[in-house]
Amino acid sequence: MNGAGWSARRLSLLLWAATLALGTLIGVGVYTFVYARGGSYLTDKPEACINCHVMREQYAGWIKGSHRSVAVCNDCHTPDGMIEKYAAKAMYGFLHAYAFTSGRFPDEIQITPHMHALTERACLKCHAAIVEAMTVTGAGRENLTCLRCHGDVGHQ
Repeated sequence: MNGAGWSARRLSLLLWAATLALGTLIGVGVYTFVYARGGSYLTDKPEACINCHVMREQYAGWIKGSHRSVAVCNDCHTPDGMIEKYAAKAMYGFLHAYAFTSGRFPDEIQITPHMHALTERACLKCHAAIVEAMTVTGAGRENLTCLRCHGDVGHQ
């Protein structure tokens, strides 16, 4: 065989292997999306959040709480704006899928610093009138957050 024939055969094998790998990746991704009821995450329905067993306690707390009549999960846990919201949902979905696939998640779910800041902004947006009426002075003011005193609001 000449050098050109060998290169064409290698290229063909490489293309076949890449196609097989990509097909496998897409297949596993579609299977995971369907199995995890991924379509439900495209909605604003709070029931989507209990697809994972670790969120059932938070959902039950939301059902019993005062915010259930005025806010759904996405109101507090995703950024404003359609693009930002769905980009965040995609990122969270990937991270959650990875955590559950690998088994690397705590038994009791913990809020991350990023989610804490996002939720804090949602509190301040919805309760702007109350916040503007408050005057907070003194040492430690920079550490004062809504969730520090109202950490059980929304989930009890």
